[in-house]
Order: sequence, then C-alpha cells, then structure tokens
Amino acid sequence: MRRLSLAISFGALLIAAAAWVHEGRAAVLPALPDLTSFLMLRSENGQLAAAITIEEAADALKDYDVILFGEWHDHSGNHLAEMQLFRALYARVPQLALSMEQFERDVQGVVDDYMAGRIGEDALRGRGRAWPNYAEAYRPLVEYAKERRLPVIAANAPASVVRCVGQKGPDYLTRLAAVKRGWAAKDLHLDAGSYRDKFFKFLDEDSSHGADEKAVDASGQPTASALRGFAAQVTRDDTMAESIALYLQKNPGHKVLHVTGAFHVASFLGTTERLKTSMPDLKIAVINPVQVDDPEHPALRTEDQGGGTISLLLRATPKEYANAVEEKAAIERIRASMKKANARSNCTS
Repeated sequence: MRRLSLAISFGALLIAAAAWVHEGRAAVLPALPDLTSFLMLRSENGQLAAAITIEEAADALKDYDVILFGEWHDHSGNHLAEMQLFRALYARVPQLALSMEQFERDVQGVVDDYMAGRIGEDALRGRGRAWPNYAEAYRPLVEYAKERRLPVIAANAPASVVRCVGQKGPDYLTRLAAVKRGWAAKDLHLDAGSYRDKFFKFLDEDSSHGADEKAVDASGQPTASALRGFAAQVTRDDTMAESIALYLQKNPGHKVLHVTGAFHVASFLGTTERLKTSMPDLKIAVINPVQVDDPEHPALRTEDQGGGTISLLLRATPKEYANAVEEKAAIERIRASMKKANARSNCTS
C-alpha cells in the first residue's frame, strides 16, 4: 500500500509539472506572493512560454555573447533576479563582464578605482554619481563583480550630454571638445522605424516626461521637440551599445551581462538593435520584465510575447497615484524639476 501511495504521489507531481506547459493550452504558473517574487518564461519559435529556473536560464544563456537584462529600476524582484542570474552565469562563464546603464562613461576611471580598491564606496557613490537606489539595487552586483575581479563597464552617456542633446539636437555633439565627445557614441542611429514609433507613443502617453505637445503634428510629421527627445534617447542606446562592443573587441571570447531599463532593450529594439548593427555576428539575448495583471494567476499577455528571449514575470508595483489630482500635481512637480535642470545645463561646449 505504501509503495502504491508513493507511486500515486510521484505520478501526481509529474502531472502537475506537465500542466505548467501543455501544447495548445496556456501555461499554468505558480502565484507571485510578494514583490520579491519572479518567474522566468522562455519562448522560442512561436512555442508556448515554458517556466524555467534561474539555473535553467543560465544554462540556456551561457552560449550567448551578450545578455541584455531589462529592468524596472525600482522593482526589488527585478533586482533579485538580476543578482541570481549574474551569480549563475559566472559559475558557467568566468570570463564575464558586468555592463551598467547606471554608471556613465566619464566616470569609468572612478569605477575602475573602486574595483581595484583604490577608493571606498563613498567616493564611488559621490564622484561616480551612483543612482539614489544604489545600495539596495546595484551594490550586490558591483560587490559580486569586485570580489571576483570582474570588469564593470560604465556604459551610459552622461546625463548632462543627453540633456543637451534633448535641448539642442544631435548637432550639439559636434561642438564638444574631443574628450567630452568621446563620452557619447561616435554614431547615432536616428532613422524612423519601430523604435522611434515606440518612443513617440511613449511621449504621448506619459505626460510626466515634459512633453507639452504631441510627438506628431496634424500633418503626420514628427515635431522638432519629439525629434530632439528621440535623439537624446538614442544617445543613451547607441552609447551603451558601443560601450559593450568596444569591450568585446578588446576582449575576444568574453561575455557581457548588461543591466538597463526595459525600454532600451524590449522587443530587441533600442540598444539591442544598435549592438547587432555594429557587431552582426553577436549572439544576443534579451530578458524582458513584465508586470502581471493578476499575481495569483500570472500570465504573459499577448502584447508582451516576443519581448525577449526570456520574459521575467513580476508582481506589479503599487499605483503611483490614488486619483487624478495627485497625478496632476506630481506631473507638475516633475516638469518643474526638469525645467530647472535644463536651465542649469551648460550646453555651450
């Protein structure tokens, strides 16, 4: 009887596991009980998404040259998944570099000094202009790399340069001194296409980013301010892509894990397509985070399918505003802050 009971229990486990993915049916996935929870789903060749563990994800990704890990910057579950995957990848691929949107090219020397132990964390956070959430979000990644002597790439263009491109347009870069010009990518890809369309839609839907007009005018043409905004966005994307490419060209056989905002890499656009353009033979993976509608019954929405090599399902963060009055007040504060920052910008050289 005991053997029969064990056999039945084992069979039930197999049936439950098989229910996660069944051809022709939606995957049945475990709940996301809190904001540190996450699920990884892999989908290829149009097949239904299959739930995988961190270890399975690392096995699948170890043969890629570059892994672009998209994130919601303020999501604890997203950061926890990044750290776990970084650790699992390193166990399989020791020649691994960590590339970060959160540090900018002009502070690469500061980052290098910290990694070599020549300065302390206070100097890194101050002189390196670390993000306000560095301690809880990015310290674990940097410390893991430091202890194992892995390179950290300060991949992004300086915010001051990006801001001036947004005000003056891409020609601003041609007026920079040689040293400052090297802080941004040599070439910007400003062509019309899916990424520009996506960015213009974002401007129209997210009024907190300071747009006082629609991205496209009545005649269907992009406005001057929208084109400048896209040039600023692309300055980040092209610079991050170039930073990764330069590292790989100097270090053949190495691999890169790049951490960045989801918008920059989702659907293999932005930084992804720019990196692929510069190095067509690279094998590039994208991890795309998705905040689910129902954490008790998480599922990948149709519009999010194809967003990455692996989809990272997360519990949604709390609503930022309880009502329209709160939202309007917050938008006005954000716009006022942006105007002050623009007014302080020195875009003369």
